[in-house]
Amino acid sequence: MAGLRLMAIHAHPDDESSKGAATMAKYAAEGNRVKVVTCTDGRRGDILNPAMDRPGVLENMTAVRHEEMARAVEALGVEHVWLGYEDSGLPEGDPLPPLPEGSFAVQDPEEVAVKIVEEIREFKPHVIITYDENGGYPHPDHLMVHAISMIAWEKAGDASFAPEAGEPWTPLKLYYTHGFILQRMKLLQEALFERGEKSPYELMIKRWEEAEGDVFDRVTTQVECADYFGQREQALTAHATQIDPAGAFLASPVADQQKVWPTEEFELARTRVETTLPEDDLFAGIDAGAEEE
Repeated sequence: MAGLRLMAIHAHPDDESSKGAATMAKYAAEGNRVKVVTCTDGRRGDILNPAMDRPGVLENMTAVRHEEMARAVEALGVEHVWLGYEDSGLPEGDPLPPLPEGSFAVQDPEEVAVKIVEEIREFKPHVIITYDENGGYPHPDHLMVHAISMIAWEKAGDASFAPEAGEPWTPLKLYYTHGFILQRMKLLQEALFERGEKSPYELMIKRWEEAEGDVFDRVTTQVECADYFGQREQALTAHATQIDPAGAFLASPVADQQKVWPTEEFELARTRVETTLPEDDLFAGIDAGAEEE
């Protein structure tokens, strides 16, 4: 397998590093083209790493997050494009305040989808990765990513839709990424406890159990990518404003992750080719000559 194309559509800089990063690094290293589309500039992201809470960071958050993204892309060995929208932020309060005027989540999904279609027609991906109907979690920008991805999946190959966006291209498979698996967290926590170390996962595990439990029953596809967990960690740490070295993302060493859970998880949501479930390859069922189509 070589020469196929994979596109991942994400809401903010750092999402690509916490959702399917090792899988993307694997496919890129194997000679396939992999491209991340980041829809927003990340300007309203909180500073989650105390070491980065210093003068000049918050005031220049957009520029800082662009620099972080460049380092993450380099670590993963993938291509990247900014879609150009303004981060909507995560509204808080009761009642919730309105989203910022002009931000990504208040756009017309059909209009945004034209931009995604343009990227699809230019890159010609065989496979698309995006978020499920809950956005992975219900951030307004994540929900918008789901909405525009589904429109683009249907319309990219339709010559009558947005002809100004380029020659039609029909993607063959679309996946939802499931980056947070309850079962995985429990195994990583057990590994920490066995060494007498504290776990940062307890609150997360409790919250997921109370909310909806594990999403593992939705998983159709597990990609073996343990050899690329180191690159995933490099990409995560590149997002220094968002990733606290003392937090859950980096609590378990790469060796623990490789041992207890050597895969990343996806859900085949749409397909135009025949495949057999469960899968271990996002390109399963796609003809090796499809890259010439």
